[in-house]
Amino acid sequence: MKKNKTLSIDVCFLIASSIKKSYQKLAETYAAIEPPTWALLLAQSCRSVGNKVSIIDANAENLSDEEVFTRVKNLNPKIVCLVVYGQNVNAGTTNMRGAVDITNYLKAKNIKCPIAFIGSHVQALPIDTLKNEKNIDIVFTNEGVYSLRNLLKLDVFSAEALEEIKGIAYRRDKEIIINLPERVVPTEKMDIDLPGYAWDLLPYKNRPLDLYRSPMWHAEYDFKKRSPYASLQTSLGCVFKCDFCMINLINRNDNEEIGVAGKYSNMRFWSPDFIIQEFDKLINMGVNTIRIVDEMFLLNPKYYVPLCEKLAERNKDDKLRMWSYSRIDTVKRPEILKLVRKAGIKWLCLGIESGDKSVRLEVAKGKFEDVDVRDVIKKVHDADIEVMANYIYGLPGDTKETMKKTYDLSVELCTSGWNTYAAMALPGSQLYKNAIEKNYKLPDSYEGYSFHSYETQPLPTATLKPEEILDYRDKSFKNYHTNKSFLNKIEKKFGKKAIDNIKEMAKVTLKRKILDNRL
Repeated sequence: MKKNKTLSIDVCFLIASSIKKSYQKLAETYAAIEPPTWALLLAQSCRSVGNKVSIIDANAENLSDEEVFTRVKNLNPKIVCLVVYGQNVNAGTTNMRGAVDITNYLKAKNIKCPIAFIGSHVQALPIDTLKNEKNIDIVFTNEGVYSLRNLLKLDVFSAEALEEIKGIAYRRDKEIIINLPERVVPTEKMDIDLPGYAWDLLPYKNRPLDLYRSPMWHAEYDFKKRSPYASLQTSLGCVFKCDFCMINLINRNDNEEIGVAGKYSNMRFWSPDFIIQEFDKLINMGVNTIRIVDEMFLLNPKYYVPLCEKLAERNKDDKLRMWSYSRIDTVKRPEILKLVRKAGIKWLCLGIESGDKSVRLEVAKGKFEDVDVRDVIKKVHDADIEVMANYIYGLPGDTKETMKKTYDLSVELCTSGWNTYAAMALPGSQLYKNAIEKNYKLPDSYEGYSFHSYETQPLPTATLKPEEILDYRDKSFKNYHTNKSFLNKIEKKFGKKAIDNIKEMAKVTLKRKILDNRL
């Protein structure tokens, strides 16, 4: 038998295993396994200009460190690029633990090529990352499309050569250098410079995308409907500046030491004619369970209306099972909801955030149009669209009374999906910068930024301690998912199997360090 030849490629995109550390026992069965959307976009972008690329998804394949090392060694890449975003758009920092661990392992095994990181944490804290993680060679300070292309043109990765690459930070001897910023891909060049997804590079067992699984609620609480699963974006960024969010770091266009997402609010779009081709690829592969990752899908009708019309033409048999995000104040018109439903979007993920108007408006910096939440949810339900309602406990101004008000509203709305987090100072958010200035206790580890981890460390409010907020959040999760009205609704909509699965999920108790320390 012939020995496998060692390949030589330009860049290996590596997604580290991290789900177990972030989700505790939920990781075994219930947590989603998300396709690495940004790695797929970068891989296709690099291929479009002639680079040889590969993707190793250790998270999907559950690879050991040694297996990752063997694959990287055989690929012999010019550079290894860790793509470190979260399954939740706000959760990139939580995946840093797994990414740093595999980087340290590869360096210990004498991988010689540079190791670069791209993701929300390094975009927020490029200098801090390089100070703390000695085995990371390069970090990208925004989305990295043009920076990576220019990096791959280099013959050597000397400090002198790296000086010419905009949009990166790196070391020169013991000094950390952050270069001038690089531009992001403008809307008029999205179809050209981010030309789709490298779906063919993803691993699978029996059929494409079968190693990925949707959230339970997206699959109507039916395990069999969770795979194959895909996620893709039709736009990038967001026009709003919510204090708790950091997704706009992808648009970063400065080289300050700490990035704050609210400074980079901007949206860019692929054309509907171009992006429908990506949906067609997925549909032809037999993938019907699809997440539209855009933070603001239903915002600009110039883009979402023609795309939904095209999707509706492909969804005559109503087999598509998709979900997308939207703000609660942008979902009003019944005719739009009717089109959205025809397109196969059966769930809308809505950020209600708080049941208290003053808390909600403060955190959105006045950009949140006040609406009748009950009326909006009714209109969505009337259109035969289910709602995944997102709430946040512990926002500035929250008290025990306002948190209860939020929970009581959620029970009244009785949405088929329910998700609540304790407010976190996520790197890149305004809340993070505020926490630094107020000297609040921040997490001691990357996994401490995970909403579900043992080490999680939420923010306090003027009247509430972090442990009070977290305790109320965890109890609310169990209370909602065992609530009789909710379970009756689920059984009527999705059947008894669905409520049996929900009851089992509700039995999982997350361990919390700050609650243990309270005892």
